[in-house]
Amino acid sequence: MSNRLELLAPAKINLFLHVTGRRPNGYHELQSVFQLVDWYDRISLISLKQSTIIRYGGNPQISPENDLVVRAAQLLKNHTHYPYGVEIHLEKNIPIGAGLGGGSSDAATVLIGLNHLWDLHLPPAELSELGLKLGADVPFFLFGQNAFVQGIGEQLESIDLPDQKFLIIFPGESIATQAVFQSDQLTRNHAPITMADFLANTGEVGQFTNDLQPVACELCPEVNRALNWLAQTLPDATRKMSGSGSSVFAMLSESINRHDLEQQMLKLPSGWVGRLVRGLKQNPAYNSV
Repeated sequence: MSNRLELLAPAKINLFLHVTGRRPNGYHELQSVFQLVDWYDRISLISLKQSTIIRYGGNPQISPENDLVVRAAQLLKNHTHYPYGVEIHLEKNIPIGAGLGGGSSDAATVLIGLNHLWDLHLPPAELSELGLKLGADVPFFLFGQNAFVQGIGEQLESIDLPDQKFLIIFPGESIATQAVFQSDQLTRNHAPITMADFLANTGEVGQFTNDLQPVACELCPEVNRALNWLAQTLPDATRKMSGSGSSVFAMLSESINRHDLEQQMLKLPSGWVGRLVRGLKQNPAYNSV
């Protein structure tokens, strides 16, 4: 078996996000549809004969021991009593604090890769339990498919979504997820829906909201500014924020002129990032193991 793996860690967007309640322990009950998209971080894993876990790249402002990729590797190593280590090379392309799940995807990709590279053969359910210890979105990326998501993110049901293109805008400022969920302005009583409700209205996704969006717009005015930019540029498109922000996205129709849109994206405000993406059916990390 090779001692090296090259993996892609995809981003996700939330086609909607409803907050339906709050548990006694403070965790929020959610409903959402998670859509994988082809915006990737890149991860290389190299087996080591010593027991250390080494990280190269990533965000220099995050110490290695606090980086989710290192924590994922250490968690898996401790759980399985694996004696050796790994060198992790992380190329960050997905913006941090953008509501696109980049950190969670990186952690899940490390778990997927090391489960193969270290020849551990942990079943998906066990890997998912470990992933939940790292973050609520990690089980989704381990699940590997688009999903109707409930609970705190651990209840996942595969959902077949139509092929779709999106424009994602990151307005250059990050939002702390915790700040959004702790806000007194956040509504926590959205009436639950079913996956059938969503599938019956996939052509009218705009009717499904992101309950975190009004709070995020208050905390970070750039979110509202980005939504307004999308409204002016794509007035007929469904627009909303992904996750807890700060990224926003628009669903693109097949008739959209890509060249014209790319020209508009050249006029984005300084510090913003725009990305044209396509929805995925499966997490590509599983194609490499």
